[in-house]
Formats: sequence, structure tokens, C-alpha cells
Amino acid sequence: MPRDEQGIRVSADRYRIIPRTLCFVCDGDDVLLLKGAPNKRLWANRYNGVGGHVERGEDVCSAALREICEETGWQAGDIADMQLRGLIHIDAGDPQTGIMLFLFTATALRRDTAASEEGTLEWISRQKLMEYDLVEDLTVLLPRVLALTTDDPTLFGRYSYGPDDKLLISISDCHLPGML
Repeated sequence: MPRDEQGIRVSADRYRIIPRTLCFVCDGDDVLLLKGAPNKRLWANRYNGVGGHVERGEDVCSAALREICEETGWQAGDIADMQLRGLIHIDAGDPQTGIMLFLFTATALRRDTAASEEGTLEWISRQKLMEYDLVEDLTVLLPRVLALTTDDPTLFGRYSYGPDDKLLISISDCHLPGML
């Protein structure tokens, strides 16, 4: 199909999304989380998975792997079993642009990490995750994602904001035959 048939020009006024990745890297019972640097614009001093934006020319999986490597100091061979676990559409209130968050899990083949300008990395036991100052949605998302087995279907969700700017989280239980 020629690029003109992709419909980009005629879709200029349609809703668009910014693609982002978020990965929860595990080693046994521990999850690697990034505590945002104190000067970080978003999520300063709060814990989140590793991830970031999908760059032009990347597929989503390659972007997630690149972000893991950039934020941990690892190489691609230091990670195994990377799996897409969920898609979250984030409506942050802009009528023209939203965010599509691609959630992954992966297994670490090493535990040592390198410092990053993004913040500090910490291995945290699954049993103690809720004791940490997590990014707001992780209190709902982490238990669900970490409970998934290899055969479980992909999670689908939507985040939006209420009139009081409170984050509203909806995770779909859509398990139709033939769905990914």
C-alpha cells in the first residue's frame, strides 16, 4: 500500500495518540522500579517502571527494550521473556491528543544496574510494593500485571480525569474469542 493510502493527510483533524512504553522487569519475587530523580519534571521522587516514548522508526517492542537498556545500563541480552501485557489509552483532557501506553513485563538476567539521570533503580519485593510512594496508577496496575500468567489475555484499559482532576482508571475484562 502506498503511503498516500494510509490516510494521514485526510486524518489531520482526527484524534491522535503519543505512544509510550512501560515495563516491569522482574527477578523472582522482586520488581525493578525507578525512583524518579528529585529534579525530574514528572514523577519526581516517586516509583515507576522503566519506559518512555516510542521514537520515529521504532516498533513498540524495540522502544521498550531500548528504554530498559538506557535506564538500567544493561544490554538487550540481559533481558528475557519480554511480553506485551496491556494497552492503556490515557485521555489527559486534550481534545486532539492522548497517550497509548504499551505495558510489558520482562525477566532480568542480572541485578546490577547503572545510574541514570532519570533516577535510581531499586529491586523491591512484590509483597512490599504498596509500602512505596508509587506513581498513582501503579497501585491498581502493578498487582494486575504481575499476576498475569503466560496464557492470560492482554489487559486493556483507559485512564481519564474527573472534574476534580482525579485519575479515573478503568481496566476492561474483555476476553472475546480470538482477541490478543
